[in-house]
Amino acid sequence: MKFLQDVPRYLFFTGKGGVGKTSLACATALQLAESGRSVLLVSTDPASNVGQVFGLEIGNRVVPVPAVPGLSALEIDPQQAAQGYRDRIVGPVRGVLPDAVVKGIEEQLSGACTTEIAAFDEFTALLTDAALTEDFAHIVFDTAPTGHTIRLLQLPGAWSGFLEAGKGDASCLGPLAGLDKQRTQYKAAVDALADPQRTRLVLVARAQQAALREAARTHQELADIGLTQQYLVVNGVLPASEAEQDTLAAAIRQREQAALSARPDALHTLPTDQVALKPFNLVGLETLRQLLQSGSATKAEVPELPGLQAPSLSSLVDDIAAAGHGLIMLMGKGGVGKTTLAAAVAVELAQRGLPVHLTTSDPAAHLAETLDGTLEHLTLGRIDSHAETERYRQHVLATRGAGLDAEGRALLEEDLRSPCTEEIAVFQAFSRAIREAGRKFVVMDTAPTGHTLLLLDATGAYHRDIVRQMGGGGMRYTTPMMQLQDPAQTKVLIVTLAETTPVLEAAALQADLQRAGITPWAWVVNNSVAASQTRSPLLRQRAVNEMREIATVAQCHAQRHAVVPLLAQEPVGIARLLPLSHTHKENLP
Repeated sequence: MKFLQDVPRYLFFTGKGGVGKTSLACATALQLAESGRSVLLVSTDPASNVGQVFGLEIGNRVVPVPAVPGLSALEIDPQQAAQGYRDRIVGPVRGVLPDAVVKGIEEQLSGACTTEIAAFDEFTALLTDAALTEDFAHIVFDTAPTGHTIRLLQLPGAWSGFLEAGKGDASCLGPLAGLDKQRTQYKAAVDALADPQRTRLVLVARAQQAALREAARTHQELADIGLTQQYLVVNGVLPASEAEQDTLAAAIRQREQAALSARPDALHTLPTDQVALKPFNLVGLETLRQLLQSGSATKAEVPELPGLQAPSLSSLVDDIAAAGHGLIMLMGKGGVGKTTLAAAVAVELAQRGLPVHLTTSDPAAHLAETLDGTLEHLTLGRIDSHAETERYRQHVLATRGAGLDAEGRALLEEDLRSPCTEEIAVFQAFSRAIREAGRKFVVMDTAPTGHTLLLLDATGAYHRDIVRQMGGGGMRYTTPMMQLQDPAQTKVLIVTLAETTPVLEAAALQADLQRAGITPWAWVVNNSVAASQTRSPLLRQRAVNEMREIATVAQCHAQRHAVVPLLAQEPVGIARLLPLSHTHKENLP
């Protein structure tokens, strides 16, 4: 493996949820330790299962791994770090400022930016305090800070002074108010990240177009701020030997190889490794040792698959269609197939003669290509996230930024480059589209996250202003937030995969939405091997593993759910989208 050659002291694994960062980080730490080196494995992943992988309780302290001499582990709980971070900021003003103001501060500090910065605050010492890490030759990090967080920490000036002066109140400057270490320590940490002699960044992706595009974006974002020592690991590639035994496996193999051949140009320049898909869950030392070995290590005997008794997507559409109109939002992490399923739901509704408008705010979504045709009763739209974001940025700069000095304006402009800005801008455009749902179905791919909704409702004033103005007048009114909270008008479908990390992330998304008063109506488990038919030993073993995750969704998380099979043919075009909502055997390989 190229990324394991001449390994520097710091090794960071980064990538979207579900691509295998934790497994690769654990396997790498294990291999380095078993080669005689002292290694500290650090996780900052909110969905971390490092302790589960090694079969021991770790937590926010350095713990030796008894079965592996030389290996220790530490789990930084980002949620715990963020809560402590919020307490440091909010504690001094609680009881001093009005409760509504305190609540607004708490909600502003509730999002991903706070969690990221708080986690960085925690592990900065591991990059800069020699006394804490002098016993370790290598420190392996599961989940690196994003380019946005690092950019924020590179900014000159005193954030706390900027905020105390009342110049900044945007979405990601607030979290910076709680940074209490010396700026020199942060500079030293960022310098360590950018030093190729000390640090290597490993971009982890799957052999899928969306995952490889995301890896290319991450590569460019990190390269732009000086983090150039990058490697690419494509994880979970189906071995060619499996493709010889089964039509479904052959189709998967063909799609993966096509995605790898067509990967973005920026990735072609990176040293690249491929890790074969394994049939087993990566828990325990023996499976970790096999992860970085060549070959699929398929088990000799695979049990017969029990029949999967799960509702189809069509059964959910039956209930959706009964209302005759409404807003349908498909939400979930990147790479789970929201765009395809949004198109499948829209096609299914339109096939029933119902008026449907299908729209997206995802800049990487290609709805027109996915539909590959027209259908009576179905119209297609798109919210241009870049245009909406630029419009919103200019508005904020012209209003909040009008009286700022050069330093203050630079900080505000940096904050407006955060993902939160795009979400808020898209939500404003999305709110305009909500009105359509009163007379037809509006199916939306890539909805705003729960944090965005909380931020808008806590600091947003529109919902509360309407409530305050209309509360005593006896008049009926509906705000966008009220419509999102009403399951009779809006149905949120959370999309996930039957794998551990995507299910954990979907559960976190559901909790985030519930804090905003929005209860997801259903979950959809996409691309399920267990719902397909396959003779591939490797895929059949993975199907057995999927059954456990599907049961977790059905029993622990979802009010109602559906399972969509993995199909041999790419679901592009109306004729191929329909089989996604119907699990007829003739559509399976």
